[in-house]
Amino acid sequence: MGISRDHWHKRRATGGKRKPLRKKRKFELGRPAANTKLGPQRIHRVRTRGGNTKYRALRLDTGNFAWGSECCARKTRIIDVVYNASNNELVRTKTLVKNAIVVVDATPFRQWYESHYVLPLGRKRGAKLTEAEEAMLAKKHSKKVAKKYATRQRFSKVEPAIEEQFTTGRLLACLASRPGQCGRADGYILEGKELEFYMRKIKSKKAK
Repeated sequence: MGISRDHWHKRRATGGKRKPLRKKRKFELGRPAANTKLGPQRIHRVRTRGGNTKYRALRLDTGNFAWGSECCARKTRIIDVVYNASNNELVRTKTLVKNAIVVVDATPFRQWYESHYVLPLGRKRGAKLTEAEEAMLAKKHSKKVAKKYATRQRFSKVEPAIEEQFTTGRLLACLASRPGQCGRADGYILEGKELEFYMRKIKSKKAK
């Protein structure tokens, strides 16, 4: 028996049984779930109704993530799945679905921040910088360029919870795309009230 999205097998609102008036139709078909896992990229193309294409991601390990408050998006590595509101089983099996809370690598965002504001971000006290990083932060600028960076630095404040995450080198993010439909795991970095909410949820889950 194939997967069907028809309504003939459902009962009436009153509870009575329906007699099917026809057999299954091609336009009522359904397909097995993708259950996208964390791993080296593997994407299958699926031909759909009207000759269109779906991209069924079976495994993914990278995605484009947006840092909303800084208007910056970077491609980064997905490290782990840490929370899913719908099902804990999806966390255990590391399944990537829309609205899953994941941990991503913070390096691309730190590199962007440090080059944009010429300020260190999430560095532990006394931590040694590489020669390239030191050269970038201590580089001599013309008056015009120095003024540009000084103007930027007035708005360079990062909220403490995110700065704390930068010291660990990992950021909490939420998936906004549907990997089983478009073959991508894109999303956004959690900030503000939303970050507080999910940190509480993850903490209470660990405490159990």
